Amino acid sequence: MKLPAPAKVNLHLRILGQRADGFHDIETLMVPVTLSDEITVEISLGRTVRVFCDNPDVPLGENNLAARAAQEFSRQTGRKFAARIDIQKRIPLGAGLGGGSSDAASVLIALDAIFETRLGVTELQRLAAHLGSDVPFFIRRNPAWCRGRGEIIEPCELPEKLPLLLIKPSFGVETPWAYKHWAAARELPGGFEKEQDLGWVKVFNSLERPVFEKFLVLPVMKRWLLEQPGVRVAAMSGSGSTMFAVLQAGASGESLAERVKEHFGPGLWTAVCETLE
Repeated sequence: MKLPAPAKVNLHLRILGQRADGFHDIETLMVPVTLSDEITVEISLGRTVRVFCDNPDVPLGENNLAARAAQEFSRQTGRKFAARIDIQKRIPLGAGLGGGSSDAASVLIALDAIFETRLGVTELQRLAAHLGSDVPFFIRRNPAWCRGRGEIIEPCELPEKLPLLLIKPSFGVETPWAYKHWAAARELPGGFEKEQDLGWVKVFNSLERPVFEKFLVLPVMKRWLLEQPGVRVAAMSGSGSTMFAVLQAGASGESLAERVKEHFGPGLWTAVCETLE
């Protein structure tokens, strides 16, 4: 079975505090976008889960979240099988775009369909929560407000489709590091933490504080994006390092991508996409 695994952006991400279990309580509006990996799942007799990927930087063993998803499905349903998981990787690593979480969710969805277990959204989200905080969101793949540590999901509708430019530098950011350093990070100068108003949501990201403090090119990039014609708002997605710009109607994402590479260097990864309904 073959299916897409979409990326996401966080239009709003506010950390409310740290919990006793070490996680953080958050409130975030996560939105899937048209950029996606492609996942192919094949099953056979046996017990081995093998992962293949066209990106050599993706771990293929126990640390791969897609492999862990297959193992978790087997444990929770009692189904015994061998699985081959092929990942065509289009979402960069360490980007704050949820690529690994989306891949894992797609494996759960595929196995549920292959075995006709008909677990339903609620049960699939319960399984997904064992794998990571973002994985339950990708089961439904709708825009949603996510709370708790991300597992409390309230689907919503966006009043408009948003054209986006995604920009990722050559480095990534580890999500645990960003959350660990959030509390001790200092307030950003120059109005960087000011909410940006899209009219129906305030664009904001609490994790910009620790990430911008360490990776100094990112606040410079955000300021530059906000000065560009055709850009409505600009922010970091998730724990970074991807920055995104929401474009005005008719603005060219390709043209902005060319300008950002001219200004910050050709090594940047960029993608023009839009939000999914």
